Amino acid sequence: MRYHIGGLDHQKLRDLYKGMLKPRMIEEKMLILLRQGKISKWFSGIGQEAISVGVTQALKTEEYILPMHRNLGVFTSRNIPLYRLFAQWQGKKSGFTQGRDRSFHFGTQEYKIVGMISHLGPQLGVADGIALADMLRRKKRVTAVFTGEGATSEGDFHEALNIASVWSLPVIFCIENNGYGLSTPTNEQYNCENLVDRAKGYGMESRIIDGNNILEVYSKVDELCKAIRKRPRPVLLEFKTFRMRGHEEASGTKYVPEKLMKKWEKKDPITNYEKFLLEEGVVQEEEIRRFKEEITEEINSNLKLAFDEPTIDINETKELNEVYQEFNYEHVEPKENVKKIRFVDAVSQGLEQSMERYNEMIIMGQDIADYGGVFKITEGFTSKFGKSRVRNTPICESAVVSAAMGLSINGMKAVMEMQFADFATSGFNPIVNYLAKVHYRWGENADVVIRMPCGGGVGAGPFHSQTNEAWFTKTPGLKVVYPAFPYDAKGLLTTAVNDPNPVLFFEHKGLYRSVYGDVPLDYYTVPFGKAGHIKTGDSLSVVSYGAGVHWALEILEKHPEIDADVLDLRTLQPLDIEGVYTSVKKTGKLIILQEDTLFGGIASDISAMVMEHCFEYLDAPIKRVGSLETPVPFAKGLEQNYLPKQRFEVALTALFEY
Repeated sequence: MRYHIGGLDHQKLRDLYKGMLKPRMIEEKMLILLRQGKISKWFSGIGQEAISVGVTQALKTEEYILPMHRNLGVFTSRNIPLYRLFAQWQGKKSGFTQGRDRSFHFGTQEYKIVGMISHLGPQLGVADGIALADMLRRKKRVTAVFTGEGATSEGDFHEALNIASVWSLPVIFCIENNGYGLSTPTNEQYNCENLVDRAKGYGMESRIIDGNNILEVYSKVDELCKAIRKRPRPVLLEFKTFRMRGHEEASGTKYVPEKLMKKWEKKDPITNYEKFLLEEGVVQEEEIRRFKEEITEEINSNLKLAFDEPTIDINETKELNEVYQEFNYEHVEPKENVKKIRFVDAVSQGLEQSMERYNEMIIMGQDIADYGGVFKITEGFTSKFGKSRVRNTPICESAVVSAAMGLSINGMKAVMEMQFADFATSGFNPIVNYLAKVHYRWGENADVVIRMPCGGGVGAGPFHSQTNEAWFTKTPGLKVVYPAFPYDAKGLLTTAVNDPNPVLFFEHKGLYRSVYGDVPLDYYTVPFGKAGHIKTGDSLSVVSYGAGVHWALEILEKHPEIDADVLDLRTLQPLDIEGVYTSVKKTGKLIILQEDTLFGGIASDISAMVMEHCFEYLDAPIKRVGSLETPVPFAKGLEQNYLPKQRFEVALTALFEY
């Protein structure tokens, strides 16, 4: 292996050596503990230390780095106390996830590290968001993000690179090409000679770097960082390296040809560099012995701290309370200056006034800039706030959700318009696995609102008409809002922006231009978790949300004999179940109307909870009414048959007469 010192002094050469030595020695100790059953799992980075250490030392401490599970050298290079790492791997309280996640699945703002999730790809888009925030603030910083060669086949990889290129984001994408994705060799994963060849398709610069040569890694990345800080742009790096142990220890390496293993053993980044330093007189044998003694003592003393720490106390209240970031709702009372406007205008007003309130709030979505979005919600926003804050995105929902998460990590607010709620399927993974879980896992908030134009009745067919709120109410960590009236749409949207937690904000397309209401022109807020009491009555309780509220009111007008108590839920998570209980205890009868298909919807959960807590108050079986168990059809007659409006009238009168 050939080393070029360049302008590096002896102290830096020694620092790079010690930087690689520490994670290697920790790993060797962890493998012993794994065999002893003192840790549960281990993903080895032995043989790849030069990449983690070289890249991290080339970055400034205030620059974010997003590692994978084979990048222990990132964490040690940022000087994280070892007892905290050891406690993390043992599921102790001093760990970064307090026993809620394992391995390197954590982040820490203190050390500007954002750990991976098992789905790999989304962190690439998160790096885009972090870098975007730095660029908008004119901070000359670089964000580095790691991935393996296997994850480059994921759609998130391509989406993230495309966004970074289109927006000229200062991101270094680091591919650790170690030859195998678990047991699958590279020739079964991709058909190009080098992964960096893909950069050409995105208009990006790229480099191939010997990932086992610490001086090449550090020098080339350091040079790139300095250039990118001056002229922001993304760069794709492919580090050629090898994984000397299994994907994780249980996997073994029997699938690796012995000849290949021996070839890479000769390229060990530490033994080769150590030999070079000795030959150059940069270090002496005695110094190396002393380095190893010091690291051994640091490992053992910190292991003792972690081992001596008691196991985590199980506190159910604490677990439930820490799913969400604490939100101190600030009620802003509406002023008397009101105007009768459409639902769509109320949404636009709430968004615009939130943009005025938060200078570092960014809106992202397809066609939302000069075009104003397909529903014209953001029409005129670019002239007022500029294209840097109102950003058209490529058609890549997953990476945009991840970028919104990155903006939040770097201290900004993000609102994403999912052009149609149906398209959330393309961004589903980062919503339910990143945004929803990030606070519970390591205390980070996801200050993200995803606007979800939804609903049927407009002849849009199976891919533009779904009301898919139940996909998200099932996921702890997400908040789900679903207004029915213009007043609530504006006030709940401003609250959603204020809330540091991820909010799915459903806006029924059929209500956009058909429903009018008196809305205060000034800024105000409406609290989450408090149902609207639309109509007071004693004969039965009607519970609904979204367009269902309007259908229910329309049907009730046809039946003046039914004295109904009508509740508009407004938010589904948090849910005002106490308001439902109060109504049911008064009327003794309950009918729940949802536009979503019936099975597995919110009506089923409400029905079950009422049965558990109000059974003795019920005078009739609970009725649930939803749409037909089919996709949403296009033809008008078929769609009317699909929607639950007519079935609701039948069920309502039957319940009243029961």
